[in-house]
Amino acid sequence: MPPAIKRKKSEGQWALGYREPLNKNEENKKNDDGLNVRRRIIDIYSKTGFDSIDPADLRGRFRWMGLYTQRKPGIDGGRTGALEDEELEDRYFMMRVRIDGGQLSGPQLRTIADISTKYARGSADITDRQNVQLHWVRIEDVPAIWDALEAVGLHTTEACGDVPRTIIGCPLAGIAADEVIDATRDLREIHDKYIGSPEFSNLPRKYKTALSGCTSHCTVHEINDIAFVGVVNEAGETGYALYVGGGLSTNPMFAQSLGVFVKPEQTSVVWHGVTSIFRDYGYRRLRGRARLKFLMKDWGPEKFREVLENEYLGYALADGPDPAAPVARRDHVGIRPQQDGNFYVGFAPRVGRVSGEMLGVIGDLAERYGSGRVRTTIEQKMVILDVPEENTEELADELAKHDLQVRPSTFRRQTMACTGIEYCKLAIVDTKQRSMDLIDELEKRLPDFDQPLTINVNGCPNACARIQVADIGLKGQLVVDENGDQVEGFQIHLGGQLGASFGKKVRGLKTTSSGLTDYIERIVRNFDEQRGDGETFADWVHRADEADLK
Repeated sequence: MPPAIKRKKSEGQWALGYREPLNKNEENKKNDDGLNVRRRIIDIYSKTGFDSIDPADLRGRFRWMGLYTQRKPGIDGGRTGALEDEELEDRYFMMRVRIDGGQLSGPQLRTIADISTKYARGSADITDRQNVQLHWVRIEDVPAIWDALEAVGLHTTEACGDVPRTIIGCPLAGIAADEVIDATRDLREIHDKYIGSPEFSNLPRKYKTALSGCTSHCTVHEINDIAFVGVVNEAGETGYALYVGGGLSTNPMFAQSLGVFVKPEQTSVVWHGVTSIFRDYGYRRLRGRARLKFLMKDWGPEKFREVLENEYLGYALADGPDPAAPVARRDHVGIRPQQDGNFYVGFAPRVGRVSGEMLGVIGDLAERYGSGRVRTTIEQKMVILDVPEENTEELADELAKHDLQVRPSTFRRQTMACTGIEYCKLAIVDTKQRSMDLIDELEKRLPDFDQPLTINVNGCPNACARIQVADIGLKGQLVVDENGDQVEGFQIHLGGQLGASFGKKVRGLKTTSSGLTDYIERIVRNFDEQRGDGETFADWVHRADEADLK
């Protein structure tokens, strides 16, 4: 008998004819488009209450409308993986407000502040994708919140789910004096054409877009599914380099350049083509392999470009240059000039934690000292625009009265934290308060340290806070302390660099939460004593003795 032929398992790719759902998530999406849940929320669930919600909507399709159930208070991290969703979840929701490009008008900011105060117990967090997250939202209040948001041009549609998430952009698009290209129009065109469209409401998994002409590369194009990065070609024309297939989580991969030059007028068409490839060829059999990065890894950029041009665009894109290297700090904190002679003032809430009341204060200051326009950044920071030079220092002083620093310490400026166990059903440890306490203590212990240093704190392995590309990345987990007890702690990743290398894990390098500050103080002192002129923390990590990293 001839040997049996070993057949490769289907990855569930639609373009190859595999249309039957291969897991529960795919089955739910086939049964009903996630966008349809909006009508049920308005007409049924908001009137009949939490207990009336279909579980397939509650833990699935609600995400298409920017809603997740939040964690029930009092459940410790040791039970995170042991309990079912219905045991972990509270009867309240996290609501994610999309702020594409981080752009907020005065009325929009005030509306979010009012909603936070009225419907969300004053909660508000600036996320690392420029959104604002609210908590304690009741299903009964969701339609009223949507009405208020939509009245000022905001919404929550596709802020979560297997869809195109919030499109991140430089908060200073059209404003920064040194930008390569203003991507505002191109970003808005993609949003208006495709967000909320059934054409892309059933992707294999979430899909993250970045679009920017910023010289700082503040949208971290290296770790997005698709990213357009401002460049100038040999003819002196401005356009975009195209990067595809970035992402972190438990299998981090950097996006790869397709080597093309995308003209501004081609941007939405190219975005449509790449997104269609993900929809049609993306892997749907296993959720763990359903991100675009896995398809890019298997195909490579040459094949991906070939399929894009031949099957989806119908024409070849011009070859193009890679973008210039970014500056050391990619945020927009501080006082800097705008194109029009005014200045912008970037400031640092602690790890993005604000409140409805605080957003109202920021809105008041933006109107008093600028035009009212405010921006959010992907570093969990904020920027007030259009400030005359003579008003900048007075504004900085007023912000400081509310603990919003324009000239923050390195630790305040470059520490980021995910939602953590306070609200997240996946989290194992506390992140927000732990990080705020860490900042305060490091400022006392190391008041003169001024080198760039990113500290990213994550409550679980999913890397919402980008731990693999931080100088010091902290992944929440349970660890054993000196008494043999299981306590909150962190696995430590060191020396991550965007686009260059992921942070390395030193064998056995973990810390308890209570020992975290001592550990970071020790390693920062070692770096400060041993670093050469111009040497970065990441460079030092890769040459340092292992003993100095522990």
